[in-house]
Amino acid sequence: MSLSVKSEAGGPPLQPPPPPPQQQLDVESNPQPKPDTNVYPADALSTPRQILFVGTLCTSMFTNQVGLGNTLTTVGVIGESFGITNPGQLSWLIAGYSLTIGTFILIGGRLGDEFGNKKMFVLGMSWYSLWSLVAGLSVYSSHVLFVFARVFQGMGPALTLPNGLAILGQSYSPGARKNMAFAWFGGSAPFGAIAGFLFGGIFALAWWPWIYWSQAIALAGVAAFAAWAIPPLPVQPKQNRSILEKLDDLDIPGGLTGVTALVLFNFAWNQAFVVGWQQPYVYVCLILGVLFGVIFFSIEVYWAKNPILPLAAFNSDIAFVFGCTATGWACFGIWVFYIGQVAVNIGGNTPLQMAAWFIPIIPSGLISALAVGKLLGKIHPSWIMVVGQVAYLVGSILAATRPAHSIYWTYYFFSVLIITIGMDTSFPAATIIFSNAVPQEFQGMGASVVMTIINYSISLGLGIAGTVERQINRGGKSKSDELLGYRGALWLGVGLAGLGLVLSLIYVAKDKLKRRPNA
Repeated sequence: MSLSVKSEAGGPPLQPPPPPPQQQLDVESNPQPKPDTNVYPADALSTPRQILFVGTLCTSMFTNQVGLGNTLTTVGVIGESFGITNPGQLSWLIAGYSLTIGTFILIGGRLGDEFGNKKMFVLGMSWYSLWSLVAGLSVYSSHVLFVFARVFQGMGPALTLPNGLAILGQSYSPGARKNMAFAWFGGSAPFGAIAGFLFGGIFALAWWPWIYWSQAIALAGVAAFAAWAIPPLPVQPKQNRSILEKLDDLDIPGGLTGVTALVLFNFAWNQAFVVGWQQPYVYVCLILGVLFGVIFFSIEVYWAKNPILPLAAFNSDIAFVFGCTATGWACFGIWVFYIGQVAVNIGGNTPLQMAAWFIPIIPSGLISALAVGKLLGKIHPSWIMVVGQVAYLVGSILAATRPAHSIYWTYYFFSVLIITIGMDTSFPAATIIFSNAVPQEFQGMGASVVMTIINYSISLGLGIAGTVERQINRGGKSKSDELLGYRGALWLGVGLAGLGLVLSLIYVAKDKLKRRPNA
């Protein structure tokens, strides 16, 4: 439609006056914004590019499990090179890694929110690579350096795991593709565990430091590739903030007191396995851990403007998720450590044999994870959680009752096959339940909390199991005494799995009662 009008005298049409020069400049330099059609960048990627993108993020779960598996089956070889035979000291070579991951994941997620998830993912892989190198170099020093290197290794996955999940959540729109991306993330765990078992055993045949040097090389390559494979993210850190505003957003007092509480509490349980509860510093650390925990919760509830753990988002659903996740994964940590101890120390199997014996983890874990990805929209996650707890219970019972010298294809095979279902169903189910139970503004925090519970439970479960083993193995003076201690720890895992099953059934009943009035 023309904006011109005719003059009263019938002359040529009059044109509207041009806008002032400054207005013209504003229009040209500030055109109207176009609607953002690429809110979820991964949706616009080609299929090969999506495979590379999701695969790169899955390396965070894969490498996390590698770091656990490559030491589980070779801990005896590593300990022997340092002159360590005490099972309590050997457990620290494993527990220190999981302890650090579980302690620092919440902080890793918050750092990603404040400084960029992609930056923290790449930084985490680089940090993990550096301390893997140091772990190998510790062969020229002592087991103290090795333990420190393992502890600092754990800070790498503490950065990559929550930020990898956050990147997936930001990059895919809700729907089937997002569910499958999360399923693949969980499904990469068994592949990582087997890779850790296999390459740990192979390199141990040559010289065990190459377990960690090869890991360092691979992680450096992943860090470089991730910088290219991860596209620009739609959610960017806040800009133009002062240093005080950044410190306030990080909730440093809450982070410091929370980390201190977790470290002291877990240290007390794991160290009690080594020296016993009669040592004053052990129960002093336990008491201090509880006190720092009280201070942490007080800060989060009454003082922090941006709490690192927003307790206001928690409800009874979250309590059941935490309980089931904690008991299940503590059971898994005990199972994977002590079933290996029985096979190697009592049955005389080699680390390489152990790697082969864990191969059923791959098909069982992959099928479980992908099945959960397909079923999440059709079955309530609480039922998937029940299936996971049943798998933990049955797999643990098979491990606890297994004769030490029985053939592989009986107890051991079925225990590995079944308990993997628990691992790869409980993780996605817990993540979805948590996501559905908290408000939208806390969605990014959900995955970090679940990963914190998982890794901290593994470490704490091993510490408590070690205490049980120490109390009943009569000093471990004979193989039968050692086996008695191992079985005691495995039966503790059975008890934890049973508790988790009861909690999951209560949660299902509670969910049915809650939905009944709406039926």
